[in-house]
Amino acid sequence: MELRALRYFAALAEELHFGRAARRLSITQPPLSQAIAKLERELGVRLFERTRRRVALTLAGATFLEESRATLARAAQAVELAQRAHRGEVGRLAVGYLAATAFTLLPLVLRDFSRGFPGVKLELRELTIPQQHAALLRGDIDVAILRPPVSEAELASEIILAEPFVLALPARHPLRSLHRVPAKRLAGEPFVMFPRQPGLVNHDLVMDFCLRAGFTPRVAQEAYQTHTVVGLVSAGIGIALVPASTRKIGLAGVAYRPLREATPQSRTAVAWRRADASPAVAAFLDVARRVAKQVNSAAGEH
Repeated sequence: MELRALRYFAALAEELHFGRAARRLSITQPPLSQAIAKLERELGVRLFERTRRRVALTLAGATFLEESRATLARAAQAVELAQRAHRGEVGRLAVGYLAATAFTLLPLVLRDFSRGFPGVKLELRELTIPQQHAALLRGDIDVAILRPPVSEAELASEIILAEPFVLALPARHPLRSLHRVPAKRLAGEPFVMFPRQPGLVNHDLVMDFCLRAGFTPRVAQEAYQTHTVVGLVSAGIGIALVPASTRKIGLAGVAYRPLREATPQSRTAVAWRRADASPAVAAFLDVARRVAKQVNSAAGEH
């Protein structure tokens, strides 16, 4: 049984006139009559009582009309859902993210994506950079917000945000009185550092900056996550060089100061499986690029 036959039947059942139903369907009357006759033969029941002056539904026809309308509505809904899925407007999207981005880029991206694609269910997973790489390769997440580089051949990536490092100080540290802190003033200070591990790039960026300034940082403590680094600074364990967006964490007991010298850039990227053609992934990437561009512009104005 074709959906077209159900549409023809429903039109005739509502118009109860072959001529009007044919005009409504934009066809001539003979194909409509033939389609109804074929449908009745297929069902083995009469759907209409026909005379020269009137067309009326039989009891079987009235019963069939109710179910036909429901079937046509479900078919229309299926078409709409398929089209929305094709546009990335429905489905599920698993997003891996760094804890540091939960205070900066991530909320803005999620806000705009949820507004534009309310039919997509987001599953958020806080992961370290190595964990994100592994989760993408396994298919546990669909897209990741992380630090570059992304070297796996199966993964694609794009840098969307770049920001300088700033100095995080305990609130009563003497260097807080300076508007911009010369790098040489950090020599001899205890540092809270990101650990040096594959995929964790901030350690090398901070270390290279200090070496260019003429000293090797004295590491008092290491921590993987930016909010943990800032927490240790707040506790007076040491100072730290952190991405500028860290200031948005707003932890009490910490002061931030820019450096006098140009610092390396802390970069944020999005990554996804190169072979993934999901429209939802493509939509998320578009939103992330747009939001990051706005964040970069705002930082430049600041």
